[in-house]
Amino acid sequence: MLKKISLVVVIAIGHCTLAIGSSLPDTIDNIKRSVVSVATVMLRRSPRVIFYGTGFVVANGNYVMTNDHVVPKKIKHDKNEALVVFTGEGNRPEPREAVVVMRDELHDLALLRIKGKPLAAVTIGDSSKVREGERYALTGFPIGMVLGQYPVTHVGIVSGKPPIVTPAPSSRQLTAEQIKRNRHPFKVFQLDAIAYPGNSGSPLYDVDNGRVVGIVNSVFVKKSKESALTSPSGITYAIPAEYMTRLLKKAGVQ
Repeated sequence: MLKKISLVVVIAIGHCTLAIGSSLPDTIDNIKRSVVSVATVMLRRSPRVIFYGTGFVVANGNYVMTNDHVVPKKIKHDKNEALVVFTGEGNRPEPREAVVVMRDELHDLALLRIKGKPLAAVTIGDSSKVREGERYALTGFPIGMVLGQYPVTHVGIVSGKPPIVTPAPSSRQLTAEQIKRNRHPFKVFQLDAIAYPGNSGSPLYDVDNGRVVGIVNSVFVKKSKESALTSPSGITYAIPAEYMTRLLKKAGVQ
């Protein structure tokens, strides 16, 4: 099926750690080798490819980390729908069939296993050492297929480390999702870098050495923190990498 996909998808849709002191362009070049787009493909559907977000290769090169909300809950296998990630850059991306290994709904993470030869994997860093004011970059596929399979990078600082849920003046103002999050509170990274729809699942990494310290998230965090706003803010958030490390360990993936 994927051989057919590679023919019809003519549309725009080892580890990468560098030595400290490397230039940002070098870091980006290495990170881009690990960044993938997440989509579903159904040959008898229009459009044949539906893009959901970004992911990045981890562990031994046969796994991809992304947001849980990026991956559809149900794949229509009976209609030959397939979950895939697209690798490479340009108008002829390479599709890799994927399956969900494990989900972490609390931290909005999903671990996928992909078929084929191992890809270059990122190195996950220690998110507990991230400090406010430090510069980090994120690379992904903003606005999905509109801009095509051309990863885009934004750079900014960690402007804060707020809790996943902002305290409400009264319990009546809390949504069901906020109440659920309050039972298991954790902090997220607030960034001044710009992220767009499609950037969900992008790696947040050190501009010098490429170590990934978080995973960009908009939908999940905004529903928890900004439900009282009539319009969502332009703030970008990221889930700390420590929860990715826990998920990999729980899945028995090194």
